Amino acid sequence: MAGKNPACLILGSMPSARSLAEKRYYAHPRNRFWPLMRSLLDARCSALSYDEELEMLKASGIALWDSIGSCRRAGSLDSSIQDLSPNPIADFLQIHSSIRCILFNGRKAQSVFERAFGAAFIDRHRLQAFALPSTSPANASWGFERLRDEWGRVLAICGIKIKDL
Repeated sequence: MAGKNPACLILGSMPSARSLAEKRYYAHPRNRFWPLMRSLLDARCSALSYDEELEMLKASGIALWDSIGSCRRAGSLDSSIQDLSPNPIADFLQIHSSIRCILFNGRKAQSVFERAFGAAFIDRHRLQAFALPSTSPANASWGFERLRDEWGRVLAICGIKIKDL
């Protein structure tokens, strides 16, 4: 998902079983991605429709996708992912040449990207890359405020206008 001239690409690993069933990114009710984005991007209300959430990202210059295009997995945990194929992120970046920052929502998204494209890919394309703590409910060691501080700091570095922290 990308709007016109995004500045930042957020990469997850692979949508959860619920997200795949509902055809919505971060559909699990305990995933903190959408509440976090609403909190950081100054959404006017705490409850937005999914289409409004996507528009909020687009209007803020954020594209959203996954490192993994296909895989086998029992359940939804990243640790269960097997036989994966990466998404064609190089092609995506060629189409969306305005992207200057890649943010990885969790370690698995980053490790898949690095294995598929290599560390030099970031330098070659003059990108900034940031590994961020996962918004997944499985990452219980990071509370919402701590996530908000770290994600907000990095989004600001990438030139995304956020609410004052």
